[in-house]
Amino acid sequence: MPLIRTYRPSGWPYATLNQLSALGEELNRLFDLSTRAGLRPNDSLQSWMPPLDLRETPDAFIATLELPGMKREQIEVSVHEGVLSVSGERLPSEPAEGCSVFRSERPFGRFQRSVSLPKPVQADATKATYRDGILTVTLPKAEEAKPKQIEVSVG
Repeated sequence: MPLIRTYRPSGWPYATLNQLSALGEELNRLFDLSTRAGLRPNDSLQSWMPPLDLRETPDAFIATLELPGMKREQIEVSVHEGVLSVSGERLPSEPAEGCSVFRSERPFGRFQRSVSLPKPVQADATKATYRDGILTVTLPKAEEAKPKQIEVSVG
């Protein structure tokens, strides 16, 4: 898995927080890979981390998470000091009566994903929708973060 560096403006006040968040995400990713490889001895400690995509448009950031099998009530979304956090809990599926589990690979349990946003957003205008197992969070940029077109005058 290649390591991708992201550019953060030098004036961004949360540079240290961004670096710590990125380190935490990398550590979580490493532990998640060891879990999938079967390296953890106790499966009762099973946890999972849904994949997260973050895209930028001229007016907003759009975060997309895969949360199949969850109900809307099991998902929590918050924005605080430039960090988007999504958490929740996916419950294990119950086997049908008279059946026993032969193999169980679908992860369940609590999860939390946090990602630092590269520019200020309007937290109070954030919208989240959940459809077909996909959570989409739209975070409108603050006016000072939107690109400005400057007209050049002649003379």
